[in-house]
Amino acid sequence: MPATQIRPALKTELNELVALEELCFEHDRMSRRSFQRFIEHPQDKLLVAEQDQQLLGYILVLFRRNTRLARIYSIAVSPHARGLGLGQALVEAAELAAQEQGAVFMRLEVRADNIWAQNLYQRLGYRQFGVYHNYYEDLQVALRYQKRVHLYHPASGTKGVPYYRQTTDFSCGPASLMMAISALNPDYEPEIDEELQLWREATTIFMTSGHGGCGPHGLALAAFRRGFKARLILNQTSPLFVDSVRTPEKKLILERVHQQFLAQIANADIELNYDHFTLKQLEQGLHQGGLPLVLISTYHLDGRKAPHWVLVCAIDKEFVYIHDPDIDEATGESAVDKQYLPIERSRFDRLARYGRQGLRALVWVFKD
Repeated sequence: MPATQIRPALKTELNELVALEELCFEHDRMSRRSFQRFIEHPQDKLLVAEQDQQLLGYILVLFRRNTRLARIYSIAVSPHARGLGLGQALVEAAELAAQEQGAVFMRLEVRADNIWAQNLYQRLGYRQFGVYHNYYEDLQVALRYQKRVHLYHPASGTKGVPYYRQTTDFSCGPASLMMAISALNPDYEPEIDEELQLWREATTIFMTSGHGGCGPHGLALAAFRRGFKARLILNQTSPLFVDSVRTPEKKLILERVHQQFLAQIANADIELNYDHFTLKQLEQGLHQGGLPLVLISTYHLDGRKAPHWVLVCAIDKEFVYIHDPDIDEATGESAVDKQYLPIERSRFDRLARYGRQGLRALVWVFKD
């Protein structure tokens, strides 16, 4: 079988592209003018699959300005070339082009009645995350799919950070600490009883709603009690999360818990600094072998204004890579989606603060 070549489309192939479009689609066809515009547009990628000097397929990838999103706008494979693996080859070539453009996620829409395409995307690691109703010309539903195409690869000779999923809505802090401990102690085995015990040690009792989450003081103390060196960096000295509760009784309890934690830290070998930590400090600490638990606001991730602990695993020139212990199965998320999740450096700096006071909290965990 002749080899398949995936390459950028040429202006001289406009007639073949239009003919392929008419052969593959009854509705929502791209026009000749559209094909020409995308061939000439330097920001987007129109790739074709050629075999034995015949154009048998194409894929069009759009790149959104000022974002890290790429989108497969259209893909077509000649009915005469089905079963040759051209669809997969085109998608993989599109993903490579997206990586080269610095995209983090690839998105696409597919007709709800196009089972062949859905199976292809799912096989290649795409997951459904949304629906568009009446999306196509014939009012057919579109299923929205997404895949992370930017993956972090630890440097040769370095060990990866194990991932642990939180098992409750309120134990992101313990789960993040358990991941740090697992990375620093290979013999450590995280499990749910330890997760709950850590929560009992570090909880602030109350928070925005339901069970209280964990504060930085309690997490630092929990790490210290387990034989690790802990350092704490905060940008405020006042009791934390007081603004997240309404009743005076709850505010008073939060203040008392805060004072208890401070007294315990004063009697422990834990360094407490009041400062505005920077990405440079994160890089330096990671280089020294530490792992930082960072408090973020989830507002820019999921629209909720909730405090949330994550573990920073690595940093490079473009991204901060985190392990996020919270998995939302209702949206199709899996552990793969939350490991070494890349966040742009400038965006992470905005994420790493919570509440009206802009609380920044970091708990360093080092091997003692």
